[in-house]
Amino acid sequence: MPNFNGVWSLTTQLQYRSDWPVFSQPRGLFFGGESSSILNPIDFIDITSTGNASDFGDLSTVRRSSSSVSSAIRAVVGGGSNGSSFVNIMEYVTIASVGDVTDFGDLTDTSQEGTGTGNSTRGLFQLGFTSASNQSNVINYITIASTGNAQDFGDLTQGRAYGQDSALSSPTRGVFGGGYASSAVNTIDYVTIASTGDATDFGNLTVTRYGMGGASSATRGVFGGGHTSGNTMDYITIASTGNASDFGDLTVSPRYLGGTSNGTRGVFGGGKVSSTVQNVIGYITIASTGNASDFGDLTVARNSVTATSGSHGGI
Repeated sequence: MPNFNGVWSLTTQLQYRSDWPVFSQPRGLFFGGESSSILNPIDFIDITSTGNASDFGDLSTVRRSSSSVSSAIRAVVGGGSNGSSFVNIMEYVTIASVGDVTDFGDLTDTSQEGTGTGNSTRGLFQLGFTSASNQSNVINYITIASTGNAQDFGDLTQGRAYGQDSALSSPTRGVFGGGYASSAVNTIDYVTIASTGDATDFGNLTVTRYGMGGASSATRGVFGGGHTSGNTMDYITIASTGNASDFGDLTVSPRYLGGTSNGTRGVFGGGKVSSTVQNVIGYITIASTGNASDFGDLTVARNSVTATSGSHGGI
């Protein structure tokens, strides 16, 4: 790496542009979802502060039950349902700039109710339902910086759906928690993000459930909420294997919520409590166990929302 001292010409700066540091964004994004109808808005928050979300832009069409991945620069949302059919489209935004999505490419199959995670280079999408009766075990991958269609990564240890936002990561390892096979499961699987191949068993959640949110630092992952679990939060040490431990409680008891982080603070937003759709965002300090605190509200109450950020634990 060169020594960046003195006054540089534009030509020299461009020559060494890949050596300049990329600063992660503390901005969290919430995509789509469903309230009394399916939605296309994208909300954003500054994870380092508290307060209500603001409008970022729109998806190309209304969509619920999508999955999302991100680098420090770009967020990609894929799959989901428009109400009449599952979709395979992926779209992206530049996290630092508000605005509508741009086409990225296609997943390997139409799908909804999967989950997404990754690191600063590669995004992983576990597909979820590829039809109304098929819970897929397929994992796709993309290179986040390059548009194009997804490729096959490998398989989970079992086919499952309703992952919602339950996948999380360190820069090395992606972890997939819970879901629904023929019933709710407590399974946690993991993969090495930089390689391809099938997932390996990690351990079990404290409560069998699906429709969770997930948030992580580079070392610890937290799973929050989900169907049958109420306001439960579990945590794991990502670099090891073993069963999850109790972290604390969310401020409400949602399922189908979104979760993300800035590597230090985890945020969980939206979801449904009984039949009531939520706009509540709660936050935690990932390194410290304890109950969540109120952060603010989404611009509109919604469930089946997916969230990501430019500074999550995988970056």
